[in-house]
Amino acid sequence: MSGRTDNAIRIAAPMELVWSVTNDVAGWPQLFSEYAAAEILHTAPNYVRFRLTTHPEDGRSWSWVSERELDPVNRVVTARRVEPGPFEYMRLRWEYRQVGDEVELRWQQEFQMRPDAPVDDAAMTERINRNSPIQLARIKQILESGGPSPTPEQESSPSLERAPEQESSPSLERAP
Repeated sequence: MSGRTDNAIRIAAPMELVWSVTNDVAGWPQLFSEYAAAEILHTAPNYVRFRLTTHPEDGRSWSWVSERELDPVNRVVTARRVEPGPFEYMRLRWEYRQVGDEVELRWQQEFQMRPDAPVDDAAMTERINRNSPIQLARIKQILESGGPSPTPEQESSPSLERAPEQESSPSLERAP
């Protein structure tokens, strides 16, 4: 058995802003409420490997490595966890579609929990489906307000070639 989720939101912002901000993994701690840190491990054209760390929950933070491949022509991002944690596997697909003056951002996740994970596929599906709309609404609010404010690190460092990623964390309450 496996779990699948499919969540989407429409954002009243230019496609380029939605694409660039949501694919700036280094900026994810400002974009997503669940991430405390995003460390870029490797970049290449339309590719990024990175480590995400969550804010502590019940005294514990979670961390894992993921990778993302961007297809800017078709406005699609595919991703997977390199360190899957409680998952046998975790695959993600983000789609960006222009709908009138809005951008539809769609997150699809496919995964399977390990037999020794604290929850099964059905419970994780429910948790991802509960958290994804919260994170999507946060992204919508930030982007419709003009985008996130740069962090002091972003203002003082030279621009790096960056790409995107979000996923469900082992804390079991986190998604993308």
